[in-house]
Amino acid sequence: MTSTSFILATAGHVDHGKSALVKALTGTDPSRLPQEKARGITIDLGFAHLALPMDGQEFSVGVIDVPGHEDFVKNMVAGVGSIDLALLVVAADDGWMPQTEEHLHILTYLGVSRAVVALTKCDLTDAAAAGKALRQHLQGSIYADAPIVPTSSLTGFGLGGLRDCLTRELAKLPPPQDIGKPRLAVDRAFSLRGLGTVVTGTLTGGKLQVGDSVVARQGGTPLRVRMIQNHHQGVAGIGPGQRAALNLPEANVQHRAGDGGLARGHVITLPDAGEPSRIFDVQLTRLARLPAEAPPLRHGERLRVHHGSGSSAARVYLKNAGELLPGGSEVAQLRMETPMLIFAGDRVVLRDASARHTLAGGLVLDPEASARGFRTEAQQQLLAARTVAPCDPAVFVASHLARHRVAQRSTLLAKSVFSSRQVEDAVNGRIAAGAVMARGDFLAEAEWWKKLGRAAAAIIDEEHRKHPNLQGLDIGRLAGALGSEGKGPKVFETLIADLCQNGFVKVRHAIQRQAHQAALPPPLQAAGARVLAALALKPFDPPSRSEVAPDLPAQQALRFFRESGQIIELNPDVVLTAEAHQKMRAMLAAFINQQGPAKVSDLRTLLGSSRRIMIPFLERCDREGFTRRNGDLRSLGSVRKM
Repeated sequence: MTSTSFILATAGHVDHGKSALVKALTGTDPSRLPQEKARGITIDLGFAHLALPMDGQEFSVGVIDVPGHEDFVKNMVAGVGSIDLALLVVAADDGWMPQTEEHLHILTYLGVSRAVVALTKCDLTDAAAAGKALRQHLQGSIYADAPIVPTSSLTGFGLGGLRDCLTRELAKLPPPQDIGKPRLAVDRAFSLRGLGTVVTGTLTGGKLQVGDSVVARQGGTPLRVRMIQNHHQGVAGIGPGQRAALNLPEANVQHRAGDGGLARGHVITLPDAGEPSRIFDVQLTRLARLPAEAPPLRHGERLRVHHGSGSSAARVYLKNAGELLPGGSEVAQLRMETPMLIFAGDRVVLRDASARHTLAGGLVLDPEASARGFRTEAQQQLLAARTVAPCDPAVFVASHLARHRVAQRSTLLAKSVFSSRQVEDAVNGRIAAGAVMARGDFLAEAEWWKKLGRAAAAIIDEEHRKHPNLQGLDIGRLAGALGSEGKGPKVFETLIADLCQNGFVKVRHAIQRQAHQAALPPPLQAAGARVLAALALKPFDPPSRSEVAPDLPAQQALRFFRESGQIIELNPDVVLTAEAHQKMRAMLAAFINQQGPAKVSDLRTLLGSSRRIMIPFLERCDREGFTRRNGDLRSLGSVRKM
């Protein structure tokens, strides 16, 4: 029998029977705290497991029971951040209540698109009338057509029908997606004797296995998974849509803020998942059905942002710097006091600073935004594109490259809810359309890249025009001339490689057109002829540099010959023609091959040179590995290139 894992969470007003319903369905009492049992209300999250068979397969459902009291909405949000299906619980005798409405808002803001509505306590009142009133309250919401199932946890009425209804709804859902980016939002952290620290949470986005190296965000501490349990059973690994307990013996439990321990709100993930974000851009939405007493959402307001199992104080900055009214939607930036591991495509819930009201929901459009760049035209274009198609990886790829111009294929949209395959397919589609240029791991917007290449070529050509005597343009000067356009990960390096594939060549520290031939300007040609003639008289024992180039024109000509490679400088006083230098090396190599290791005096006699020339010549050969010195003798080195 195949098994598919899902997460189900309750929602609804306090004392409407959520915990009793979970116990009746699963046989597990989700109320685990003594004070919960004493007070008869849920304070924190509770957990259970429900197995639902259907047509040769089984749905393994992790059930999260959330508190319904208005004082514990923070805990409720921590439990529903990663669920597949909601179980909205409404008591038939009480009907629709304030927390029913607020929980509906939260589920909507989190994008929980499907729900089953359990009408509880039907043994106490007219279920038909209560159901009709309930349907009216659901009108205008995303659950307007959700199935309503009358039940009684006390008598067992309707529980079978509720199980069947849950099974049918789960069958309509796609399995939780494995995008290769596992994140486990920690909702509990505690220590067990003999094991050390254990954290529990809901896994999304990928798989974790025993032995995996993981990190805890926000802290980033390297950890090793020693054991994993799923519904109290030891397992070798878990996948998306599963509840899990991870044994992380190297970690500590947080006892006070900032002590480095693990606590609710932390995220367990792989080391390459990226860093937590302090600033991110979102599309905010406020429901039109907010109560009249709902406070406004104003530009610059301080509030709390809930994501996963955690929350942080933040300030919100609206694009239009005004106020977001009920029923409205607007791009905004959230600047957090505590960074969170946020991905593009994630959803967040905004509540007021006093934690009394749910204000809005947000869809993350850019998890790595900046305060300075928020209102720039380029960033607003990126956000506008992603707002229109928030689930399209091709749009996210195109908008990223339009905004940043370049990217690395291996890390593009790493902090997003898209898999590497989805991103790769989107990139390949853009390449095929001619919109993206790819060079291995390097990507660039095609039109911008062509413009950058044309600009670089024009700068090099201008250098050839102004200084035809120079071999080419210094690489560093080209980088400086391009300015900020040529900066970025591998941008300049890839640009030079591209130029060298398209009519240019790199010569030592300069770049030139292949067709460019450096030539002495006419005023220096006579001096240049004298320099070459002086070196040619005794090519293996030329005069000193000061004799070869006694005046400024000769010195300028000598500099040209050196930069163009026609002359080799052995030291500040000794220069040779490149042709003479090559012949000397060839004669030296032939002599040593035939006679064996040689002394300086032997080689000086061979070449008819002087000690003034031979010593710097041989020292250069040693540095280049052409020869190897052993005492007074020289033998051939490992580098035999002439």
